[in-house]
Amino acid sequence: MTEQHPLQPFVPEHARVLMLGSFPPKRERWSMEFFYPNWINDMWRIMGLLFYDNKHYFEVDGEKRFDRDRIVAFCMEQGIALYDTATEVRRLKDNASDKFLEVVTPTDVPALLRRMPQCRTIVTTGEKATDTLCALLQVDRPSVGGYSDGECDGRKVRLYRMPSSSRAYPMSIDKKADVYRAMFADMQML
Repeated sequence: MTEQHPLQPFVPEHARVLMLGSFPPKRERWSMEFFYPNWINDMWRIMGLLFYDNKHYFEVDGEKRFDRDRIVAFCMEQGIALYDTATEVRRLKDNASDKFLEVVTPTDVPALLRRMPQCRTIVTTGEKATDTLCALLQVDRPSVGGYSDGECDGRKVRLYRMPSSSRAYPMSIDKKADVYRAMFADMQML
């Protein structure tokens, strides 16, 4: 049995960067209706550290959920688009691990980029997302924290490979934030 992606791409027309994960966890793990919804995923804590010097910035006080409206406003302001590298997957085990996701239908990344004329940067947030995108775009696989230059649909793009924001990835949140900080500084967003 396969699963279709439960969210529409978040693609502000003025976006300068497209961040791609692999696929959302099952809904019972969600703390909000948006990307990186799992309460124990640290993406929004990393962004809080980088842009507001507060890892709790995107959390709702006293609740185990993220503030979707604050996150959306932040992404709009910064020009960050969000989606995943798969629109249809098969879970080989009943968990959220990318290791047990089989990509059935990859995302049409060129179509997403056509909706964002200023976007020249694609960021993958984990190994499965990186492998899926590199196969799709025929770009060399960068090392974690690194990038590769390539082309997508006639447009020059830079692909950054970031560490997964999942707590299953064996790196502290502070070290992950340092890797993301270097990337955002390179893009002149910090």
